[in-house]
Amino acid sequence: AARIIQNMDPTADPCKDFYQYACGGWLNRHVIPETSSRYSIFDILRDELEIILKGVLETSDQGDREAFRKAKILYKSCMNESLIEQRDSLPLLEALTTVGDWPVASADWNKTKEPNWSMEEKLSIMNSRFNKRVLIDMFVWNDDRDSSRHIIYIDQPSLGMPSRDYYFNGGNYQRVREAYLQFMITIAKMIREDKNMSKDDSFVQEEMAKVMELETEIAN
Repeated sequence: AARIIQNMDPTADPCKDFYQYACGGWLNRHVIPETSSRYSIFDILRDELEIILKGVLETSDQGDREAFRKAKILYKSCMNESLIEQRDSLPLLEALTTVGDWPVASADWNKTKEPNWSMEEKLSIMNSRFNKRVLIDMFVWNDDRDSSRHIIYIDQPSLGMPSRDYYFNGGNYQRVREAYLQFMITIAKMIREDKNMSKDDSFVQEEMAKVMELETEIAN
């Protein structure tokens, strides 16, 4: 209650400017950080929680239960920037090999991979090993008809961009769409370069345009 009162402006007349009356204290005491597009009590709580979590994750893991040890190992691996820089694109290349390579970054994918490539198998690997849902989303959740049990749900996954508006609308949406395509092209070129493949910009652009077309059809 004290925090709510603190974030109000009781000097304002609610009949003339209810927003100032309800939120004036908050507006006077807070400035949106340059790194954010919004700032609310939830953002403050998140920032405070991250500081607490950082302190917890940086303490010794001696005597910790397994779940805590795993969290600290994950945190340390993310903070080990020198090793991350040293490994460069190797983790990504290994992941691509696991799911059957990427045709745009493979010299003879059709001959070496296609006959033995199974979409069902690769979708399950993407889900189980990389927590990435492609084409199909599958998860366990409470049964809407009986909350005492859990069932398997099958649904559509999220798109590459935030919503279907980005695939069809103009203005800023179109600029994001163009940047998204250029990002895919850049990544494909980088991977081809890291695999010592020949430079073929026109081929990469054509292939990524097809990917964009497929994603647009899915969004539709």
